[in-house]
Amino acid sequence: MVIYKAKNYQDLSRKAANIISAQIIMKPDCVLGLATGSSPIGTYKQLIEWYNKGDLDFAKVTTINLDEYKGLDPDNDQSYRYFMNTNLFDHVNIDKARTFVPDGLEPDPQKACAAYNEIIRSHGGIDLQLLGLGRNGHIGFNEPGAAFEKETHCVDLTESTIEANKRFFASEDDVPKQAYTMGIKNIMQAKKILLIAGGEEKAEALKNSLYGPITPSVPASILQLHNDVTVIADEAALSLIM
Repeated sequence: MVIYKAKNYQDLSRKAANIISAQIIMKPDCVLGLATGSSPIGTYKQLIEWYNKGDLDFAKVTTINLDEYKGLDPDNDQSYRYFMNTNLFDHVNIDKARTFVPDGLEPDPQKACAAYNEIIRSHGGIDLQLLGLGRNGHIGFNEPGAAFEKETHCVDLTESTIEANKRFFASEDDVPKQAYTMGIKNIMQAKKILLIAGGEEKAEALKNSLYGPITPSVPASILQLHNDVTVIADEAALSLIM
């Protein structure tokens, strides 16, 4: 595991974008596992900037996103498909037919999850998986629990996650209570993992994830067992570590 300290969010975003762009340059037809939320927005902005300068080509890239709210239409401005389109896909030369997000409108969880696992397998797995970190140590929507969920599954969101997400919705009642998410096995099978974290509110989760016991009560702690993890975090997020 390699840990890079970033000076601030802009520096964090640039460092993360550097690693992703290197992956694209080294393997133009790579499979990127992508994340949503506030953490990667700056990274995506930097990738778009480099694409506009002619430094990056997304034409052969495939992307597979971590998760999606169950019940949200892709055109809903709070869906993760909409997030990816507006924050990255609409601004680069990626083929949207090669961009995958779980089908939030599929009512049958077993069907939705099996289909997504097959998408991952059929593309040969993920070359580089980008992860954010939840305040409770979740990655994707793998919430703290009694066991590590293996593959794509339907999860009941915790109160803390619903609380964190309600600022994006008109009211708490509008926040979806379930989501489809890649499982820990899907994430751990990625060849490389890039974890980004910023802000003092992530400090405890980051410390527990990187240096605490490996436990399903801190889902990101499983990353200690992966052989190629890069962590980029700002000084505030690293305040309890270094």
